[in-house]
Amino acid sequence: MRLKKVLPLTLLLSPLAVLASEADNSAVQWNQIVGVITAPGVNNPVGSINAGAGPWSVHEGRARVNLASGEASFEVRGLVLNGSNASGTPGPVTTVTGTLVCNPGTDAQVVRDTAEVRLSQQGDAHFRGEISGIPGVCANPAFLVRIGPNFPNRGAVGRWLGTGAVRSIGETD
Repeated sequence: MRLKKVLPLTLLLSPLAVLASEADNSAVQWNQIVGVITAPGVNNPVGSINAGAGPWSVHEGRARVNLASGEASFEVRGLVLNGSNASGTPGPVTTVTGTLVCNPGTDAQVVRDTAEVRLSQQGDAHFRGEISGIPGVCANPAFLVRIGPNFPNRGAVGRWLGTGAVRSIGETD
């Protein structure tokens, strides 16, 4: 008798559990942002995106993207050159974008950017808003902090300076 009551309830709630687990996988978080580590003149691409022209370091940072809704945020502190005459500063870089890279390094790679934000003289930047056009399949998502589109040296625009690290997929803080 008890089984007759439990079985319909279980069948009723099962789709909700599946939907809840699918929703959990839409949130991606990177608990750290780290600078590109490369020697001057050596490229370290992520997919088809070239690295900055030298080593950069980051004091702290994090990023979060909801792949279903496009809601996104990132914060970086102390994004500065590591070496050169401008060591310890962002040098001439005054704006950055956050970039979600879906399916990096594959024929299905998709790159989506946040709006451009100001990078302070201490290397601090933050963004809260939306990334549009995220594809339905975003395998192995990567997050980059890149030189903003208004940089005067057009050849440097879009190069990545920092990348998300310590990634978690699912419900995040």
